[in-house]
Amino acid sequence: MATKSSSSLPASALSGAGGPAPQYLKVKTHLREGIAGGRWRPGERLPSEADLTETFGVSRMTVNRALRELHQEGLVERVQGVGSFVAQLHRIASTLTVRDVHEEIAARNHRHEASVHVLETIKASAEQAGLLGVRTGATLFHSVIVHRENGVAIQCEDRLVNPACAPDYMDQDFTRVTPTHYLLEVAPLSEARYTIEAAMPVALEARLLGMPRGEPCLVVKRVTSSQGRAVTAVRLVHPSSRYLLEGSFQA
Repeated sequence: MATKSSSSLPASALSGAGGPAPQYLKVKTHLREGIAGGRWRPGERLPSEADLTETFGVSRMTVNRALRELHQEGLVERVQGVGSFVAQLHRIASTLTVRDVHEEIAARNHRHEASVHVLETIKASAEQAGLLGVRTGATLFHSVIVHRENGVAIQCEDRLVNPACAPDYMDQDFTRVTPTHYLLEVAPLSEARYTIEAAMPVALEARLLGMPRGEPCLVVKRVTSSQGRAVTAVRLVHPSSRYLLEGSFQA
């Protein structure tokens, strides 16, 4: 089956209120962009607090806050009396909690099943190219997979993948391993941008999920990157009557 992607995944951006950015945020952004762009590789030492204080003309306390927040986000490891280092990729992936639907279902001691409805190569539209940072017309991988919990469809996964990051994507058996699990293995996560909204399913999604068009859904749209390069853009559609999005936070 060669169905074109029904995803509508607008690029997202974070914007703050007007006015100059706080000084600590300038330091934090500088370090974050350097890590994402590969200036400092996993395990490498970052500039010292004294160096950053001199470079940005800010206080030691300001630099410390930037490093502390990067540490809390899992991007930086801090060693007392030694310095700060870029976190290893496996640590970054586990901290930025992008959950595998198979693991969610297994955690409830339920049975997970997946059926692949689309697995194809397409040419990127202008919108898709913008999401994944490729040229319009570039080759992308596209999959549509329905995930079931104890036989009941709970998620329609419509995914675009950058072949440069996962060249063997089309050769995987996604009835045995989920795309999320596979992609985290081959392109460890360093950044994720997402939106969550209530919306109506498109015709294909409603049909695959076995639900009426008039029933609202919980829709998660997410773009994930590895070392500064976008890997995948996905639209996850869940029938509102069959799915609960949950999580926890501890300071």
